[in-house]
Formats: sequence, C-alpha cells, structure tokens
Amino acid sequence: MRTARFTLDPAFTVGDVNPRLFGSFVEHLGRCVYTGIFEPGHPTADAAGLRQDVLDLVRELGVTTIRYPGGNFVSGYKWEDSVGPVEDRPRRLDLAWRSTETNRFGLSEYIAFLKKIGPQAEPMMAVNLGTRGVAEALELQEYSNHPSGTALSDLRVEHGDKDPFGIRMWCLGNEMDGPWQTGHKTAEEYGRVAAETARAMRQIDPGVELVACGSSSQAMETFAEWEATVLKETYDLVDYISLHAYYEPLDGDVDSFLASAVDMESFIENVIVTCDHIGARLKSKKKINLSFDEWNVWYLSRTEAQVSALDWPEAPCLLEDNYSVTDAVVFGSLLIALLRHADRVTVACLAQLVNVIAPIMTEPGGPAWRQTTFFPFAQASRYGRGEVLDVRVDSPTYETKKYGETDLLHATAVRAADGTVTVFAVNRGRTESLPLEVALGGLGLDSVVEHSVLSDDDPDARNTLAEPERVTPHPAEGTTLDDGRLSAVLEPLSWNVIRLA
Repeated sequence: MRTARFTLDPAFTVGDVNPRLFGSFVEHLGRCVYTGIFEPGHPTADAAGLRQDVLDLVRELGVTTIRYPGGNFVSGYKWEDSVGPVEDRPRRLDLAWRSTETNRFGLSEYIAFLKKIGPQAEPMMAVNLGTRGVAEALELQEYSNHPSGTALSDLRVEHGDKDPFGIRMWCLGNEMDGPWQTGHKTAEEYGRVAAETARAMRQIDPGVELVACGSSSQAMETFAEWEATVLKETYDLVDYISLHAYYEPLDGDVDSFLASAVDMESFIENVIVTCDHIGARLKSKKKINLSFDEWNVWYLSRTEAQVSALDWPEAPCLLEDNYSVTDAVVFGSLLIALLRHADRVTVACLAQLVNVIAPIMTEPGGPAWRQTTFFPFAQASRYGRGEVLDVRVDSPTYETKKYGETDLLHATAVRAADGTVTVFAVNRGRTESLPLEVALGGLGLDSVVEHSVLSDDDPDARNTLAEPERVTPHPAEGTTLDDGRLSAVLEPLSWNVIRLA
C-alpha cells in the first residue's frame, strides 16, 4: 500500500473553529425529548424530570449550541402551547411525525435543560414560518427576551421565569424548500416572509443572529437557485444560510457511503459560491456564513414506512438507528469536512441528541449509553478547538460508483492556543491499513501525546443495551514523531485522533 502524506505549516491555515460547530439538535420527534432527556420518575431524574444520566453524557459529548424545537415539528408549532402551567397545556396533533404532542416539555424546560448542561450550551430557537408568520415570531421573541413591562414578558415572569432567556440565534423556519414541510413555500414566497420576519425581529433587537433556510440537501431540484432567490431578499437581514445533509449506504454500496464527505464538502463549497455570487451582485462587502444545522448518518429510506404506519401515539420509537463502526467512520469523516471549512461553516448541529438518529441512547426506566458515533464527536469537540491548518493530502485512491476516484485518506488538523496540534484522520479503506506520514514544518512539535483509534475487526459492530461498551476507542501502536516527521499506520476502516505536543 502506497503511503498517504501531507504537510502542516502554521503559515497555511483555514480559520478558527467556532465552538458553535459542535452543536446538536433537540426536536419533538420520537423519544428525543420524552424518555430521552425528559423522564419524570426515572431513577436518575431530577426535580424537573431531566435524566441526570443523560445530562452527564451530554456534557461528556461536548455539545454547545442546541437547536430547538425542530425540524419539521416547528412548522406546526404553537409556542403558546409550550409555556405556563403544565397541567393547562393542550395536547396537539403533530403532522410532521403523525404523533400526539403533550407539551409537558416546553420552552421553559428547554432553557432549564441548557442551563444544567452548562454555560457552553447556547439556545438556537426556530420560529414557525410554515403555518404561522411574522406576528407569532415577534410574540415568541418578546416572551423569551424582553426583560419585563409588556404583556408577554410579564407573562413569562408570571410563569416563573423572571430572567429573560437571552436567545441570540433564531432559525427562520425549517426546510421550507421541502414539499414534505407543512406550509411548504416557493423560494420567492419564503424569501419574502423570511425578510419580513428578519426585519421585524431586528426592530426589537438589532443584535439577533438569524439563519435563513437553505436547501434540505444538495440533491433538491431547486438547489442553488433556492439559495440565490432567498438571499436576494434577505442578504442584508440574515447572518447565515442553513444546509442539511444525511447519508446512508444505498443498494449495499458501502464504498460510496464511506466517501459521503465528498458530497458534504461539495455542498458546502457550492453554497459558499452561491452566497458570494449574490453578495457580488448586490455589491455587498458582507459575507454570509453557513449554518450546517442538520447533519448525520441517517437510514432515511426506512423512515417513511415507519411514520405512515403511526396512529398519533405519544413519543413513539422513531428513527432509532443503531450505529455500527462503519457508520462511525463515515460520521467522523463528516466532522472532518466541517472542520476543513471552519472559515465559513461557523454553526453546525448534529441531528439529533438523544435516541433519534443520536449519539446517546436510553432505555425508558433504564440506562443510557454511548453509540459508536458518540466517540468521534466527543473527541472532535474536546480537541478540535483552535485554528484549522490547511491540509492537502497526497493519498492512494479507490473507485466509488457515486463519486468516482476518491482518496482513501480524509484528514484535517487543528492547532490549539497552547501550540499543540491534533490530527483527525479517516482511513476509508475497508481491508488494508494505510501508512501515513506528516511533515510538521515550523510547529515546534516533538512528541506524540496519544493516537486513539475507533475500529473493529467486525465493521458491523455496535453498542446496544445488552452490550453498551462493545465498541470504544483504543490506543494505536507504533506512532512516532522524529525530526519533524510524524509516522503512523491507520487501521482499516478507522477514525483516528493523533495528538501532538
């Protein structure tokens, strides 16, 4: 096997990592909320009904920004249903997931959940621009953020929340380009209502940060034209445009699945070009950043049948994908793609946090455990803070049906404020190890602190209720740093974290 190589030099960088890149997503979907983060009566539940075993894992995961309450759910969301005395909150049909929403967990509970995670957990609230509009968004903003002295801010105080919630980031709807979305709109229709909502919200608070809906995937027929049309209306009013992408192996094509980040990087780069094109046409010096606020491995092809069979249950088991080692390697590669574009992707949200296509799973009344995907995210969040170094790989390749000739190595590197460097690398090869050499010019590094690997002889190995620790990272052998050159061997089908000092 030919050796993969790249050079790291402090003079060649991408940009600083925004902590918001390690965000996640809580939607009222399946068991994400109920028996996920919120389960009164559970042995670990606190007085508010939050599962402390889940809170511990969320903190370990290193999540920052948490987007809420959707997702498709938000396009039928009445925020008023989710506030005030729990016993007075109405039960509603959720059209997005054919479920019954009890509203036992609502806006105040979401803010309390974030506070218990820690100060790093920042709210990212979505407003309903599917079945509602400008007026309701303004009411939600006033209730949430105005100190007191108005009908809605005083109502929040009456409900027991004296202090404003301080929500800075707001999503202007969700996936409005998708025909599946309640209240789906054309780009022209959405662009106008998004602009009107943004302009009004800024009248209350000029400092809000606003996310316009981009395309639900690069595969949408309206992709790029949607972004261009929406940004013509909103360019000077919003700060971000969103991207959503999910990946799964189709028709048994594992090799293309392992190269999913090729599509993710292309998606990011095409959206950047579109944003900058509109900025140029408008003669604006402003740069629109990207909010990749839904991303993950999701076995989406199974979902439609699951949802259509439902008869309005409460918190059904939906989208509870159990992730394998193969899935975790793809997941790690998607993280690498985000880091490689940290100069423009400044917000990202792993969808979702608990039970629903999630890194954390729970058993009602029982334990919580880490999926295989938990480990790449936790390691990236812990060690991926700092400045991303420019990585241009010289790698052996393999052939994929979907993406053609693709590098076996996918990698990035982050230099922390203390000068230490962490290399994140994936070997996409399914059967052979991949030798790696990295030239470290001018970085002042002389030792390998750790080389952690997530891999397994069984690529389908996964963590379950019965075997919650079947898959965990393990140390690699033989990784060296001599005379400014790192040498390592990446195991087949592996996620690697190499820390250097």
